Amino acid sequence: MFQPDFQPTLVGPSITVRPISRDDWTEMFAAGCDPEIWKVHPVPDRYTEAGFRKFFDGAVDSKMGFAFIDQASGRIIGSSRYYGYEPELSEIEIGWTFLARSHWGGRANREVKRLMLDHAFTVVDTVIFWVGDENWRSQGAMTKIGGVRREGLFTRELSGDRRYFIFEITKDRYQQGGRALVE
Repeated sequence: MFQPDFQPTLVGPSITVRPISRDDWTEMFAAGCDPEIWKVHPVPDRYTEAGFRKFFDGAVDSKMGFAFIDQASGRIIGSSRYYGYEPELSEIEIGWTFLARSHWGGRANREVKRLMLDHAFTVVDTVIFWVGDENWRSQGAMTKIGGVRREGLFTRELSGDRRYFIFEITKDRYQQGGRALVE
């Protein structure tokens, strides 16, 4: 059975998205220990060492986690991962994404999403994003990159009783011009 590679190295104009490793702990925690990053996130204590350790270990153990490297500085500036590959639905999630505040408001989020979407669409037809119902910052970012919100609020065992919106981007919409939103 074909097993897709959901942890490749992806290279963009200014950011490299590469597999996360245990050796990334110190630099990744330094990039993610800012409370402002997690302020409107469903897990707002992720800036603490204990909270971030759980996040980090989950990314490494998933075998689908990434570190974002700013090519100009060579430093880690964030992370993301694929999750929940559903071959029968031709769907996968991109989530657990954060960027250091030094890279907010610029091209970084669009660049890493474009790289990850381009790769995902070589395997699936739909990419979904679970976004906390109070995370207005990520909801706005999803709209900017062409995400369409599914009707309703969702919960999942993985997250307890936290409520989420699901945004989706289909391969067809992306190829019909939605990709321009993440350029």
